[in-house]
Amino acid sequence: MQPSFHWINEPAEWHRDADCLTVVTDKHTDFWRHTWYGFERFSGHLYAAEVEGDFTLQAKICADFTTLYDQAGLMMMADEQTWLKAGIEFNDDAPAIGSVLTLTHSDWATGLFPGDPRTFWLRLTRKGDALRLQYSTDGERWPLLRLGYFPPGPVKAGVMCCSPERGGLAVAFRDIQLSPPLDKALHDLS
Repeated sequence: MQPSFHWINEPAEWHRDADCLTVVTDKHTDFWRHTWYGFERFSGHLYAAEVEGDFTLQAKICADFTTLYDQAGLMMMADEQTWLKAGIEFNDDAPAIGSVLTLTHSDWATGLFPGDPRTFWLRLTRKGDALRLQYSTDGERWPLLRLGYFPPGPVKAGVMCCSPERGGLAVAFRDIQLSPPLDKALHDLS
């Protein structure tokens, strides 16, 4: 049985068919809590399914990131104070790969993306109280992006996009897969 996906902060413009979800972001959307900026934002778009236990979530993401903080990728959320988002985010005049882990306060880790940021893949595996986040430039090789703690319990897991400084970021999420966890060794890049 396929998981049932639903919106948190549904965008005004979106479409879903068999293998692609297309979204155009609303103005001034984001997910962030406190750190550095002092504000809280929970207005980003998240298309997610309810998940209990371990899982792997994977998707191919296509977008043209041009404006500060334009972002798209995957997200896992327990509640408004406990979540992880990951993907490409336009920062310092370049698309960067990164993740934000929020356990009451947001922790942003980011770096240069080694491929074409207009098309990339992300894979998130949850195993017990740990999360494993991987990215790919070609859908074949999956380097580790983040390994971290995430509190046990049910979550919403899916794809997210935001445009804090504008509206109108067009994103295509292809081949969204939510499955039992891939049980590969940590440094298995397949």
